[in-house]
Amino acid sequence: MQDEKAFLSELSNPKTQNDAFKKLLELYQKPLYFHIRNIVLNHDDTDDVLQNTFIKVFSNVKNFKGDSKLYSWMYRIATNESLTFLQQKAKKSGISNEEVQNKAINNLESDVYFEGDEIQLKLQKAIAILPEKQQLVFKMKYFEELKYEEMSEILDTSVGALKASYHIATKKIEEFLKSN
Repeated sequence: MQDEKAFLSELSNPKTQNDAFKKLLELYQKPLYFHIRNIVLNHDDTDDVLQNTFIKVFSNVKNFKGDSKLYSWMYRIATNESLTFLQQKAKKSGISNEEVQNKAINNLESDVYFEGDEIQLKLQKAIAILPEKQQLVFKMKYFEELKYEEMSEILDTSVGALKASYHIATKKIEEFLKSN
């Protein structure tokens, strides 16, 4: 992306913000879609969360201080929107977040947008047994191939803690896959 400060001023300027926001959508719509999809698992839910994410980005870009990279800030918004969405879905259904996730995994087989096979389903079931933070770290590292430094900015956690979470998550997943 061009110089981030110049791009941010384009996003903040009423005369240039529409074109700048279109550019932002072109650059980040796909990666944010897959990031959100890894968390909420369902295509339609992902579209809803993605739309909410971009609305928040558009509404709050003027408040972005530049303490992190723009994409890290947007990923943090997408992550928080995804987790909030899952919590609200669980609350509406009167079930736990884990049950919402298990339902989503069970529905993956009939999801026309899911391109995985039996092994991918088994991996998703293994990931679902992890605590929320380990799930996020594993998915961001394994599926999205983000660097620990990028994840540190997005999740506001130290690199060391992220490495430990990823290591523990992989061990738990290996154990689950061996025993199931």
